[in-house]
Amino acid sequence: MGKLPDLSRFEFQCLRKLWDRGDATVRDIHGGLANSPSYSTVRKIVERLEEKGAVERVRKEGKAWVYRPAVSPSAILNKEIRRFLDTAFDGSALPLVARLADMNEVTLEDLKEIET
Repeated sequence: MGKLPDLSRFEFQCLRKLWDRGDATVRDIHGGLANSPSYSTVRKIVERLEEKGAVERVRKEGKAWVYRPAVSPSAILNKEIRRFLDTAFDGSALPLVARLADMNEVTLEDLKEIET
């Protein structure tokens, strides 16, 4: 795949369910989402992910298509983190780490572990 797609928050949540499962139908994805919108909304999101090249149809089970991720978690996570850093912190990770420390979301021990 060439350029990685930009994903909405809900597209990302659906893709995460696919990464967890490997292959899944829309019904499987819908059932795995907390506070999920309607089945038809999830189906539309999966179709949009397919149009963007993030998922692909692999086979039919009865009347339902089974989908598989077409992008890796690490590639999408790297892209999303870069987009967030560029938008919120002018591309620098240092202010993000400082903010996380201020929020007690990262500790000195966490940072030492990353360092090793």
